[in-house]
Amino acid sequence: MSRLARAAWLCLALLSLFTIGAGVAVVHVLPGRLARWRLPTVAQRPIAVASPVLGAAPGAGAAGARLAATPAGVSAALSPQLGSAALGPHVAAVVTDLSTGQLLFAQDGAGPFEPASTAKLAIAVAALDVLQPGARLQTRVVAGRTPSAIVLVGGGDPTLAAGPPPAADYPRPATLASLAAATAKALRARGTRRVRLSYDTALFSGPDLAPGWPASYISTGNVSPIQSLEADQGRLTASGAPQDADDPQNFRPRSLTPAADAASAFARFLRQDGIRVQAVIGQAVARPGSPVLARVMSPPVAEIVQWMLMESNNVIAENLARQVAIATGQPASFGGAAAAEVAVLRKLGAAAGISLVDGSGLSPDDRLTPAALVELIRLAAAPGGTGTGLRPAITGLPVAGFAGTLAPGGSVFGPTGSAGLGLVRAKTGNLVTVAALAGIAYARDGQLLAFAFMADHLPARGLTAAGADLAGLATALAGCGCR
Repeated sequence: MSRLARAAWLCLALLSLFTIGAGVAVVHVLPGRLARWRLPTVAQRPIAVASPVLGAAPGAGAAGARLAATPAGVSAALSPQLGSAALGPHVAAVVTDLSTGQLLFAQDGAGPFEPASTAKLAIAVAALDVLQPGARLQTRVVAGRTPSAIVLVGGGDPTLAAGPPPAADYPRPATLASLAAATAKALRARGTRRVRLSYDTALFSGPDLAPGWPASYISTGNVSPIQSLEADQGRLTASGAPQDADDPQNFRPRSLTPAADAASAFARFLRQDGIRVQAVIGQAVARPGSPVLARVMSPPVAEIVQWMLMESNNVIAENLARQVAIATGQPASFGGAAAAEVAVLRKLGAAAGISLVDGSGLSPDDRLTPAALVELIRLAAAPGGTGTGLRPAITGLPVAGFAGTLAPGGSVFGPTGSAGLGLVRAKTGNLVTVAALAGIAYARDGQLLAFAFMADHLPARGLTAAGADLAGLATALAGCGCR
């Protein structure tokens, strides 16, 4: 064996001896090491106690009692700004603690004021109570008096659109396009390819404009004539076609003939679906019991109410008021709707201080007190019972700095101060000389306050400044402990 081979064998022998020795050492050490390893196990008793997710408010006593806002504290927070010259000589405010009902502040709280769109709180509560949150409104097509005649029947759905709206729009409305597709299918099943179309608006009665409404409300894009058949709330594109988008910033003149325009749009969709429409004859009254060829359903009333409140939609408000009238056996006119709305609120114990001639608050003849607005908010916020079904009147309110007419640029009520961002939810209302704001604010210590601020004798060209002042009052509530 060569010298090199003997050296290799010697190295291999030494390596083997080292490995065996290391193994013996590990065997002696390993049991002790294993004893120190702690595998995960379920504890036999709690080893830590979680603290409350929401602890007591700052300043709470030993029993967790909250140091709530006081009348003096609220007065100190609000009084300086209530005296603003921008609000004019007729100003009112009411603030209550929603959890206890305690009145914290009142300045002319029982005085009647023009409410502008804060009146929509009243129809929101009435509609939710009478119609129920899950109810839906339908638009139908029924057979006419001859085999080739069909009637488009308006059901008072204020959210009905002509064609499909943009995918981002919510809630999703029923459309005349989908109604036409379903109607065409039914007609083909009957072997009918040619029809004569009429439309029925008999569900509503009375004038199309409320007392006190000037014709300029239509030309400035605030509202359309109130008829039981319409599409896109009468909003039009620059070319005069139905807008097919929920655009509260569209201030073009609205349709003067919303029912006729809706029928024309429906006829166009029928033609696209292969049905020849010989003529749109005009208005007719569908025979009772006529076979229904097709129908489409609105979003639930709860979503319609939230839509109305969020963007202060006047057409939706007026249609909901008519639906309340129908449901309670009143004429589906402005007068009947206003009477029905007040009657429902009276049954709920919230009619004091409310005098209305329309459902939207557009009329200068409407009157509400700040105390009445706060009572509507309290009713909708009440836990359990009736209040549960009325809750969309709260959840649908615009959110300061984020949504609806309290979003940046959404109305004259802004900008809201940082203390109010996301913590103030309120219904806005404004006419030329009227500014009003009513809703809820989470105070700095978590206390939930209901408020109503109203001013209806604004100085000339003072609306923007007044809106900013009322937004500032809501911000002051949210930002203070008010003690």
